[in-house]
Amino acid sequence: MSLLQQDSPELDDAARGEDLTKGSSHVLRNSGLAAAVVIVATALYVLMGQKPPAATGEIEHVWVHSQHTEGKSVDANGAPMARESVDQMFVFTKVKLHNQSEHPLVLHNVLTNATLPDGIHSSYAAIPADYERLFAAYPALASIHGKPLAVDSTIHPGETVEGNVVSAFRLTKAEWDARKDLSFTFSLLYQPNLVLTPHTEVIYRQ
Repeated sequence: MSLLQQDSPELDDAARGEDLTKGSSHVLRNSGLAAAVVIVATALYVLMGQKPPAATGEIEHVWVHSQHTEGKSVDANGAPMARESVDQMFVFTKVKLHNQSEHPLVLHNVLTNATLPDGIHSSYAAIPADYERLFAAYPALASIHGKPLAVDSTIHPGETVEGNVVSAFRLTKAEWDARKDLSFTFSLLYQPNLVLTPHTEVIYRQ
């Protein structure tokens, strides 16, 4: 028997080890492919299961007006009293909302949110009657007067509505200028809130 024909335990063990290594690499490769397929399938399921929001919108314009008011220095009987001063920021917003769902949407309320150094300050939008009274009290703001957006209004499928809202904050102009962010929350009955951020410059009106 020649040396080439001799059975060698060491050679057999090495060969078996090589076969085991090859088998392991196949298993790892197949496991990786299976995991990738599962990830892709899961992603497709999530994407296909997600519905677009019922409403979309856009903040078209934002105007602000600072108002400093001094209270009376005497009461109804003519007696002197401490004069109270009030600083307010009125935030006027023109907004466009679109119903892209197959069902009517009801606007429940509108919040203006200003992020200040001490946290988020929110103010509800005034009802249309108060909106009109504000312009009657400050006729100098007539140039930004528009059709008020009514809370509890219904937006029909495919319909787009436009209107103005106003919110008031008990802040000085300096406090308002220190804000870090500004957003608007539109609450719709039985739907997730729609939050819009203005992408236009905030304009000051005197």
